[in-house]
Amino acid sequence: MEHSIKVMIVDDHAMLREGLASLLQPQPDFEVVGEAGSVEEAVEKAIALKPDLVLMDYGLPGGSGVEATRAILRELPETDIVFLTVHEADDDLFAALRSGAKGYLLKNIPVSRMIAALSGLARGEAPLSRQMTSRVVAEFTQGRPLSRESSGAAHSLTKRELEVLMAMTTGATNREIADRLYVSVNTIKNHVHSILEKLDLKDRRAAIRFAREQGLGNSSFN
Repeated sequence: MEHSIKVMIVDDHAMLREGLASLLQPQPDFEVVGEAGSVEEAVEKAIALKPDLVLMDYGLPGGSGVEATRAILRELPETDIVFLTVHEADDDLFAALRSGAKGYLLKNIPVSRMIAALSGLARGEAPLSRQMTSRVVAEFTQGRPLSRESSGAAHSLTKRELEVLMAMTTGATNREIADRLYVSVNTIKNHVHSILEKLDLKDRRAAIRFAREQGLGNSSFN
């Protein structure tokens, strides 16, 4: 990276903030510029420090991480906000994403995966824990996409086809997708062909554009 990503950590537990800062600070791609322990403090410090990335807890004194995210993005729309939380409920996940967060990671994620997921933001990837990715897929298949209402054709995709479509948005090759999903390259080729046919799209690029329009975005598939 040309410059370090300026990170602000928001969590109501000082020990966790300090521990997370100690993990990120040695990383050459990250620079921890501040910490906050409440909604009010998070908004004030974000405006003052202008971080590139905010790691946001869900439950905070004075409100929630969702409220803090909305307030920060009103003032700093270019800031990336990623939730790092113990909250696993679907409602919390989707509330966070709808508030403008770029990702949702659980605190039990291995450090190496967390760092890789956060580094992926620079490539346009959305950090999502693997179980969170599955829930986004499930939500989409049930006809409740995160952004605009999708066409009936999209709902004909199987869960596996949606996983392949999401992986395609990262720019991954068929081989890379096959490795991620533990299937053969030929299986992925068949899925891609089926996706294009069901969505009446002419090529891979059109499928990726469609996926992003439907709120699937990029996923690091952690």
